[in-house]
Amino acid sequence: MNSNSEQPGSLNFTVDKNNLYREESVTDLKIANIQRLVPVHIDGSKDKSREIIFLGRTQLSTPQGPIPIQAKLSAETLEQAIDMFPKAMEAETQKVVESFKQMQQQQEQQKKAEQSRIIVPGMNN
Repeated sequence: MNSNSEQPGSLNFTVDKNNLYREESVTDLKIANIQRLVPVHIDGSKDKSREIIFLGRTQLSTPQGPIPIQAKLSAETLEQAIDMFPKAMEAETQKVVESFKQMQQQQEQQKKAEQSRIIVPGMNN
């Protein structure tokens, strides 16, 4: 999925008419949200030449607020997607945790680097 993360003056809002999907959402009202993306033609009819995509979504509650977790589920049916959901969310959660650990380490390294700069009076830079 492409995003518009470019400069505001260069945003592209053109709809890709050859890559349209109808969204269907299923939830257990607790933790799981499974999105079924059905490929469609511009007239809304099902495009049988492309595969249905399943996405699993949930969120983690943290003291800083909710963290969204999303993963593609390699499933052909809703039942398969439901069965794959727990392991996919666990794997994505581990990726998020590792990413936060790396960010924390980088912040600590930057803090140490800033603290190690000793300014000696009378020294020219």
